[in-house]
Amino acid sequence: MITSETARNILNFIAFQIGWLTCIVYPGLPSAGLVALLLVLHFVLVSQNRMSELQFIGLGTVIGAALDLLWFRTGILDDGSGEVFLTPPWLVAVWAIFLTTLSHSLNWISRKRWLPFVLAPVAGPFTYWSASQLGAVSLPQLVPSLLALAIGWFVVFPLLLYLRKSLYPELA
Repeated sequence: MITSETARNILNFIAFQIGWLTCIVYPGLPSAGLVALLLVLHFVLVSQNRMSELQFIGLGTVIGAALDLLWFRTGILDDGSGEVFLTPPWLVAVWAIFLTTLSHSLNWISRKRWLPFVLAPVAGPFTYWSASQLGAVSLPQLVPSLLALAIGWFVVFPLLLYLRKSLYPELA
């Protein structure tokens, strides 16, 4: 385990970027497998409260995957495969690796109560728009899709931070 908080945050940030980019550029099961390896690396080298963080990441991944499934089922997102019955594994993996950042490299966002409400509606849709530009998903109706994503992130991101703080205070 890495003892320096700065080093842990840097490693967490790099692992997230590698995981996100791999999943977006190569959406599929192999990229989800790479994220699984990055998660193991995270728990070995970065995580200070492994069981609590694992529970939080599990809960948050379910919430995020459910939100993405809702967006697929309502036509806000499209992956070109036709009818989506479950959130694609690579997108579930993106949620899991993203959730590692909330207790580490993105923890600073939770220090100001108002900040998640300002950043999430911009940053969340931007990541989906970026993914659409790289071909992982499409936003069938760009403006309505971005507005729906902004509303979803306005609700879900602060909710995830609240769950982390209330259910797993040792992670905050």
